[in-house]
Amino acid sequence: MKVVIIGGVAGGASAAARLRRLNEQAEIILLERGNYISYANCGLPYYVGGEITDKADLTLQTPESFYARFRVDVRVNQEVVSVDPKVQTVTIKNLKHGTVHEESYDKLILSPGAEPVRPPIPGADDNRIFTLRNIPDTFKIREYIEEKRPKTAVVVGGGYIGMEMAENLTRAGLKVTVVEMMDHVVGPLDYDMACDIHHYVKTKGLELRLKEQVKAFRSEEDGLKVELSGGELAADMVLLSVGVRPDTKLAKAAGLQLSEKGAIQVDTQMRTSDKNIYAVGDAVEITDFVTGQPGYVPLAGPANRQGRIAADNICGLNSSYKGTQGSAVLKIFDMTAAATGLNERAAKAAGLDYDKVFLYSASHATYYPGASNMSLKVLFEKGSGRILGAQIVGFDGVDKRCDVLATAIRANLTAADLTELELCYAPPFSSAKDPVNMAGFVIENLMTGKIKQHHWHDVAQLPRDGSVTLLDVRTVPEYERGHIEGAVNIPLHLLRDHLYELDKKKPIYVNCQSGLRSYVACRILSQNGFDCSNLAGGWRQYHAVTSDQAFDCTPNHPCGLPIK
Repeated sequence: MKVVIIGGVAGGASAAARLRRLNEQAEIILLERGNYISYANCGLPYYVGGEITDKADLTLQTPESFYARFRVDVRVNQEVVSVDPKVQTVTIKNLKHGTVHEESYDKLILSPGAEPVRPPIPGADDNRIFTLRNIPDTFKIREYIEEKRPKTAVVVGGGYIGMEMAENLTRAGLKVTVVEMMDHVVGPLDYDMACDIHHYVKTKGLELRLKEQVKAFRSEEDGLKVELSGGELAADMVLLSVGVRPDTKLAKAAGLQLSEKGAIQVDTQMRTSDKNIYAVGDAVEITDFVTGQPGYVPLAGPANRQGRIAADNICGLNSSYKGTQGSAVLKIFDMTAAATGLNERAAKAAGLDYDKVFLYSASHATYYPGASNMSLKVLFEKGSGRILGAQIVGFDGVDKRCDVLATAIRANLTAADLTELELCYAPPFSSAKDPVNMAGFVIENLMTGKIKQHHWHDVAQLPRDGSVTLLDVRTVPEYERGHIEGAVNIPLHLLRDHLYELDKKKPIYVNCQSGLRSYVACRILSQNGFDCSNLAGGWRQYHAVTSDQAFDCTPNHPCGLPIK
């Protein structure tokens, strides 16, 4: 059996290694148009910023090391210019010598990846405007910084790569502005979860220009002028990071079936519309694990699994890809943001009957030094309680909780299941009731009618004509530092003694700082005959969103609530 693989990195290289482990006799040829077959593309921004200092650390495998271990015939600087499915051949151009030859195959795996979107903006061909896809791009950016010593940079696009590059350009000594056409950075998050990031990165010196579009780049002697829909910026260099699109020119020319967005359509075995051609990685259309609908989610983890699954099926094993849920994590300076499953936009687009809860939980026992709070948002399906998605922003322990919730989604667990998870506990690592357990408890309380809730976006519509009561149960100093307009203050520890001041004929909308004390208040009120609703996420969430800044979300002073 002869297998030809077009493209290395995550999907192609993992497919090649798996093929060899399953079949020692197969002839395996891996073709890569660049110089590198397996490199840490997710680590590229950190070489720019100096966190990774050795170029060699970015290269996971060389052609020589791959051949030594797996006996795979790796050919770099070899670009496949066409595929002929009828006669099962590929036409290859040697980019060093310009020669062209054909190679036959029994099975073909396409792993061309994705390419950065370079929008048709006037002036975008300036050599001070960069994109980041591969190792040569990284070296080019680093060399430019070292040789030209730029002082300012504009990053166009506030997604994962854009924010990672903004951090690392800042670490390299540049003053950085991020331009994002959406109302928030890190698109997989909802706006209300991105607000903490907005505030935090500003404290690190980043400037954000949200809801702005780049209209043109203008070259001048002293640098670049970036013309925006709402003004103009000066920059010594620009990074375009406005997303990627599947690199499917070969597949299209070969007549393979593509999605409306241009991704290669595959079945669960990673087979294309041609039975002898498989496709994996950032070039393929995926099925969303939660909704079952088609989508496009370019991530390294799914690409690796898809490469393995394609190899399994070529070798006769019955292996299938069960969908992508988009689990991802971002380091932005010392902050961590993570997401898995659906956000609200996706849940609405899928027509799901869902609700959401907000929590503000400590990373570990608060009496043990170094605890910091994290913001959690968990989406669940009404009726069943099935977990649909989660977003977490904070510092220590964010990735761990998001991984647990990602596993819960994959296992189709419900809120009730979250309450029963037995997770590791010791004071330096967690609390006896882990934040994941707490999310289950909050959802379960809603589903069983122990509490009603309203959200930050409902507050503005609450009547201020005296027909309802807005009640703030924080301490007097907390209330005086800021509160919802029209809210009266009765601290929780005094509430039972002041119930007579409240009118049972009026619905009561209660808030505290995070939603915990107000939950306790609602339990007191409801058992005393009051109609009560709790503000999910509390004043902290409301204020963070409505002012687009939290109080102080650094680990030592997490949003005004010092942890001892």
